[in-house]
Amino acid sequence: MESLSHPTLSGVTENQLLQSVVTVAQHVYGAAASSVFMVCPDTGELVFAAVSGAGQQELVGRRFPPGTGIAGWVSMSCQTLIADKVAETDLFARDAASSTGYLPASIMAAPLVAEGECIGVLEVLDRHSAAEPARELDDLELLNLLATQAALSLALVRRRSQPLAAPPLGNILARLSELAATDTQDPLAVAMLAMSVNLMERSSPAASLAG
Repeated sequence: MESLSHPTLSGVTENQLLQSVVTVAQHVYGAAASSVFMVCPDTGELVFAAVSGAGQQELVGRRFPPGTGIAGWVSMSCQTLIADKVAETDLFARDAASSTGYLPASIMAAPLVAEGECIGVLEVLDRHSAAEPARELDDLELLNLLATQAALSLALVRRRSQPLAAPPLGNILARLSELAATDTQDPLAVAMLAMSVNLMERSSPAASLAG
């Protein structure tokens, strides 16, 4: 995923941000592992974008078909899920999990939502409190907070990495025309309007042919 390695204006990259998220999640829950899948916008595939714990060195960049396993269900439903006994849920993709080299007994997963769409999934495998049913609601709330923070931070990083686009010249001309129409005595507005018209004439196809 090339976009995960592009440096931003703040010096932070997407992969650095996501790696910090999974590291914090693993530590907070005392989990065996934590990971973030990003949803490929073109194919819907689930792509390992960051991993902390089991499989940390080998899994980043691996892809799974859309809808695979618990992460796939979460990405499509945009709902958080806790499966403390994955062997008892039909959503668990045992073959996919086996291919990673680690078979968890419990999984928590929450969607990363941006502008109403799921762009990724945060997973926590075999958290320490899985054996404490009374902690489930607290664990669920915290996971949702982590996922929300990750999605917001990711959106900010991506926004900062995009250069500011100049407004279309036609929009500038329209706004200057409005200003000049409201106060024809404003010499600055009139001068800027004249410059805009001159620039548009020089850059138009007709002007190029005439030159």
